[in-house]
Amino acid sequence: MTLDELKQAYADANPKSLAAYHKACERIPGGVSGNVRFVAPFPLYMKKGEGAWLTDLDGHRYVDYVLSFGPLIHGHGNSEVWQAAESYVKEHGTWLYGASNELELEFAETLHSYLPSLEMMRFTNSGTEANLLAIRLARAYTGRRKVAKFEGHYHGGLNAMLISTGPKLQQAGAADAPLSVPESAGIADDELQDTIVLPFNDLDAVKRILEARAEEIAAVILEPLQGGTIPATEAFIHGLRTLTEKLGIVLVMDEVKTGFCISMHGAQGYYGVTPDLTTLGKIIGGGMPIGVLGGKKELLQMIAPGGSFLPGIGEKKTEKVENLFHSGTYNAHPLILAMGLASLRLLDKKYDDLVANTERLKTGIRKAYEAHGIRVLTPGVGALFNVYVTDKKEIKNYRDTKACDMALRKRMDYALLFEGVYNKPGKRYNISTAHTKDVIDFTLDAFERAFQKL
Repeated sequence: MTLDELKQAYADANPKSLAAYHKACERIPGGVSGNVRFVAPFPLYMKKGEGAWLTDLDGHRYVDYVLSFGPLIHGHGNSEVWQAAESYVKEHGTWLYGASNELELEFAETLHSYLPSLEMMRFTNSGTEANLLAIRLARAYTGRRKVAKFEGHYHGGLNAMLISTGPKLQQAGAADAPLSVPESAGIADDELQDTIVLPFNDLDAVKRILEARAEEIAAVILEPLQGGTIPATEAFIHGLRTLTEKLGIVLVMDEVKTGFCISMHGAQGYYGVTPDLTTLGKIIGGGMPIGVLGGKKELLQMIAPGGSFLPGIGEKKTEKVENLFHSGTYNAHPLILAMGLASLRLLDKKYDDLVANTERLKTGIRKAYEAHGIRVLTPGVGALFNVYVTDKKEIKNYRDTKACDMALRKRMDYALLFEGVYNKPGKRYNISTAHTKDVIDFTLDAFERAFQKL
């Protein structure tokens, strides 16, 4: 079947989702509350989740490989995570204080035990907010304005980062000197000019760009694995750390996708690299909204309220650091912290099995394609991976992905929907502890059936 035929069959099979979509479009732009949720010709509307499974309005049941784009590391409705929330409310009588609570310190100590680079930290409500604060902090600390990011890397919906996340190659400039391309309307010229775009996994080019503009650049921010799946080479990430230290540029490692997925110690533990700042989100809240900015005490102490005393020192802060504002009513939400702690403790027990099941799925998918004469790569570490139809030996950056056969991959994703496997067409696979051996077996059998529709 062609892609258009698959989309038509999809529409015919989901009349209730189609009706919900038409109704939603009357009040919600595009019928969705986030642009990435849209799937042509219309998104599926979900009704129930249980473990590794989702059920849509039309009663179709799927193995879920979106997992809300990553945070449901234990699948849907995990009883231990839910019981942590229920127990907290019963014991404490509320789910929100708008004030400090004891779980903040327990959660911070837990994160520090896994990620020692988080000497101090502040809680936010999302990874996007954490990245926003990281950029503000780096600018305050260095006195510089510009921020460098990598082509193809995504750091949330803030204007300064909605640049060159997925540019058309004819607009993107040379591979070793990429241009800053806005990904949205409404990004001001000065925001575009303040963001410098770097080529991922090309240390020589990065060195040339950073050295030429070091006095302007406050921070370099990166996904240590692009999109959570395309890894930095060892030489690149260690070289970047050495280079940023030499130039006095703050290195921000965005571990929103990779934290506790790549390893229990994040990508920084996997590579043995210590960033200046780290941002986290997604899975640390057990599926609830949370983010964290952590890093060197020297930097994070700048956020302490103006005039506060430094514990053990007894001296007021200098004028330099008094007005770096950060606040939020829902920061360190106690109910979310309780759920997050339960989730992390459970993940620690189940992580090895999670990785083993992920590797089994990756191997099975490669074999399924190869049995039909199609070569694919499945880059990724830990519980995340993607599938690229390509003859390349490896995928190193965004431009490599654009040379892959994404049309075939998308056809397969639509065909898989009819066989009970849910993923966004062309996107990465997120695996949870609920994706047990029998779920993996079901998925691999579905691949065989889906090939019959291509």
